[in-house]
This record gives sequence, C-alpha cells and structure tokens, in this order.
Amino acid sequence: MKNDCENKTLSVLLVGVGGQGTILAGKIMSAGLEQSGYDVKMSEIHGMSQRGGSVTTHIRFSKDKVYSPVIEKGKADLIVAFEKMEAMRYIDYLAKDGKIIVNDFEIPGIPITMGDREYPKGVLEALKAQAEVTVINANNIAEELGNPKVMNVVILGAAVKKTGLEGIDWQSIIAENVKPRFIDVNIAAFKAGYDCE
Repeated sequence: MKNDCENKTLSVLLVGVGGQGTILAGKIMSAGLEQSGYDVKMSEIHGMSQRGGSVTTHIRFSKDKVYSPVIEKGKADLIVAFEKMEAMRYIDYLAKDGKIIVNDFEIPGIPITMGDREYPKGVLEALKAQAEVTVINANNIAEELGNPKVMNVVILGAAVKKTGLEGIDWQSIIAENVKPRFIDVNIAAFKAGYDCE
C-alpha cells in the first residue's frame, strides 16, 4: 500500500464503537493529509455512538481531485478496526487486495451484556482467513503509557505506517487536535503504534 497514494485515490475505513475515539483519529489523519497537499474527503457515520453503537469514518485521499468521501463496499484499501467484531461487521467493504489493522479488544454489545448471546470466538482467525491482517493490542499499549483513552492514537500510528504516510509532521497535527495537557501522551501513543506495526 505504501506509495500507492502518489498514484491513485486511497480509501481508509475506520470502524469502532462509540466512545473509542474513532472520529478524533479520523480528524487527525485528515488534517495531516490536507496539510501535506492531499485532496481529502472525510465522512462520519455515528450510528448510536453515544450508546456503544458502531461508528465509522470514511477517509478518501489523493494528490488528484477526490469527489466523494463515501467508500463503497469492496473498495476500502485499509480497514482500521478499533474493536475486533467491528472489523468483521465491515469486512465486505475491503478491496480484494486490501489490508486490515485490528485492535485485539472486545466491547460486548447489548445482547451480549444482557446474556442473550456470547461474544463470537475466533474473530481474528476468521479475519486472517480473508485478508492480510495486522493485530495490535492498542489498549494495553495505552494503559502502559498511563492513559487508556489514547488507544485511538496508538491505532492511528499503526495506520499511518501501513499507508506509508511517514513524511507528515504528525506531532504538530496531534498537538493542534488534542487538549494541551494530553499532547505528550498522545504523541507517545502515536509513536508506540507506529513502531508496533
């Protein structure tokens, strides 16, 4: 996938559960791309995000003109999943040669928390049978950094590495998009995610 962004429009689908910081990660990624001269279109779909429902952020970018932010099924070059069942939920959006970054983390939905269902087993194995998958445990990394809420920026770091967007001043972009007291831990989270990809 690296360097493809010089020649065509790349589509990155961020998927997660409300409260995981999916939208902030998308905003940081889009801001960095725009500052580096890419034409970027971003679209957010919140679902029931305040209640732990699905949240998706579509990001499409190119050195040429991008006309729509919407990623069609079968067209995502990269799916970045903040929760592993969300990767399964949206796998039909992945292009044939697309890749997946997945956070090895479970957030049980309402039917599971009510005892009506069990969290599915073998999710990572099922994903790996269908695509090239990079698994990271962003939550553990964030906890080691002393702030579980920076899990989203850990995942962002891994996504930036996977898409070959190293030449952007991500530290400045992060500093512009988070509260001042959280800048250092978010930069550390980004670096940790970048290094573990």
